Amino acid sequence: MRALFPTPLRAPDGAEAGGTASLDNLCINTIRTLSMDAVQKANSGHPGTAMALAPVAYTLWQDVLNYDPADPLWPNRDRFVLSIGHASMLIYSLIYLAGVRQVKQGKVTNAPALTVEDLEQFRQLDSKTPGHPEYGHTTGVETTTGPLGQGCGNSVGMAMAEKWLAARYNKPGFELFNHHVYTLCGDGDMMEGISSEAASTAGHLKLGNLIWMYDANRISIEGSTDIALTENVGERFAAYGWQVLELKDANDTAALKDLLAKAKAETTRPTFILVHSVIAWGAPHKAGTAAAHGEPLGVEEIRETKKAYGWPEDKSFYVPDGVLPHMQQGLGTRGATARAAWEKLFAAYRKDYPELAAELDGIFSGTLPEGWDADIPTYEASEKGVASRASSGEVLNAVAGRLPWLLGGSADLAPSTKTLLKGEQSFQPKEWNGSYAGRNLHFGVREHAMGAIVNGMALYGLRPFCAGFLIFSDYMKAPIRLASLMQQPVTYVFTHDSIGVGEDGPTHQPIEQLVQLRATPGMTTIRPGDANEVAEAWRFLIAKQDGPVALALSRQNLPTLDRSRYAPASGVAKGAYVLADSKETPKVILIASGSELSLAVSAYEALSKDGIPARVVSMPSWELFEAQPQSYRDSVLPPSITGRVAIEAASPIGWDRYTGFSGEIIAMHGFGASAPAGKLMAKFGFTPEAVLEAARRQAR
Repeated sequence: MRALFPTPLRAPDGAEAGGTASLDNLCINTIRTLSMDAVQKANSGHPGTAMALAPVAYTLWQDVLNYDPADPLWPNRDRFVLSIGHASMLIYSLIYLAGVRQVKQGKVTNAPALTVEDLEQFRQLDSKTPGHPEYGHTTGVETTTGPLGQGCGNSVGMAMAEKWLAARYNKPGFELFNHHVYTLCGDGDMMEGISSEAASTAGHLKLGNLIWMYDANRISIEGSTDIALTENVGERFAAYGWQVLELKDANDTAALKDLLAKAKAETTRPTFILVHSVIAWGAPHKAGTAAAHGEPLGVEEIRETKKAYGWPEDKSFYVPDGVLPHMQQGLGTRGATARAAWEKLFAAYRKDYPELAAELDGIFSGTLPEGWDADIPTYEASEKGVASRASSGEVLNAVAGRLPWLLGGSADLAPSTKTLLKGEQSFQPKEWNGSYAGRNLHFGVREHAMGAIVNGMALYGLRPFCAGFLIFSDYMKAPIRLASLMQQPVTYVFTHDSIGVGEDGPTHQPIEQLVQLRATPGMTTIRPGDANEVAEAWRFLIAKQDGPVALALSRQNLPTLDRSRYAPASGVAKGAYVLADSKETPKVILIASGSELSLAVSAYEALSKDGIPARVVSMPSWELFEAQPQSYRDSVLPPSITGRVAIEAASPIGWDRYTGFSGEIIAMHGFGASAPAGKLMAKFGFTPEAVLEAARRQAR
């Protein structure tokens, strides 16, 4: 049996270690001890994985990663994703040791992204080192990870984004995009279904620029993974179409470099490196045990571990001399050289391909081409109208014609969600009769992975959309939440948004999904009431750069309102607006969204004929309305007018904030049923007669 620990590398105070190998070991053990110390000081965290993977992560950064710490925004940098986000001290240590510079308001500064003092504040309030890595909060973190499997899905989206950028913008003599995406994942990632969905997608797409390193330490919170995971994971990935390699010892850095070279040499398959490690490597009593997974090692165990490393036992957050310059001269020098060459190449590219360079400027800066919305249609009044999913498809195509980096697809539902970009190729390898420059993405029936993949694409500056039935947003809860947390401008096109789905029945009829979306901080949900509101919704969401937007769209036709008679649809940008009003003070306000807006208009017309003053408020977006000044909100919904009716074919939860306790809410109080849409609307009270009766009661 081999010894658990090598000959200790002494790191006496103020001493320079001699030789490159010694310095490498010194850096690796610095990552380990910083991780142990930070978790111990916080009395919270996961030290074991960071200790086990320190040689893997360090070798990748120091010897392989194409990354310039002086410019963490460099577009052609390799991406590093820590899908095992609980091992966050691993990436924080790397960011500090590599000397990554701080980004503020989109600009790189000369300040360090992290200091030792930041590491000492691990998991503390307002620190730069939260418990799980957060994009935008800590410079050097490429995506927010924590929920296991999400980083894996993000990395597939990143690899797809690189392929798309290379296919569209690389020209002979100008290879602007040729980087790789590296992901550290663990046993938990392998157990979460999203990783399987994402891996299957990546294998099908032949993403040779994607490399996952799987830390098979065989330990989870409950103990050995043998209690739940006994399959051959490598064979699973081989079946997905990945190149599968194996690192028998996480400490064998020379073998790892060879494997990474093989991974980069394979251009037609993603690579899966199965890494055998010992959790909490070096801890004499807790190495290889669940006790090292999610809690501090303890003062005495840390002391003995440092002794095993040959580390000063009485020092915390100790960084020996030579560590910082060694890592910054390795990764830093290589990255600076690569970035400088790229910037020179891009300057020449700008002269030869000015229009394409201007597109890239827009992608990098988050700006839009001039006139991007010039082709958005205006819809004539029509009693028959059009389904909002159909008008959305028309508007989407009108915008896509002027916004080249708008791309996306659905979970096998493009014909139903109307999200196919006409005249555009499918994003597929040439073997599947497509092109990596294609803008139509095909996710298959993989909603969970789809959500994570588009998050990864958005992190590259692209404007991705994904689509499905609103009911299946349930499968996307985690990536939707993370898009909101990262403030990424992802667009969700959710159709079949009510019991109007009809015959498919309650399994496909969304009830609580709008509540869930509206409850997500940072998410903007828009449920437009006719084709012109759809057009204005797209006009708003494309211009929005700081968070995701979900469209809730109908399967059934919606009448297109006569905007010469009613207020213009531009009021959508304010979330709610007065669509129709009386000259007198209204006795009742009818509030509705989506397909129920026409019911409110019908009741308003009947009340007006009877001389009862009424108002119709179209409210497609609660979030946008709540963001308006109180004066505007009061002008739309005057507090003095208490007669109110809200109509929405979904859960009533939340509508009482607009109706008050004395108002009425016509909504769903249970699941739907299987029947034609008209029959369902009548059964559940969504008829002109029912709305009118409620309005009359409120107008008394």
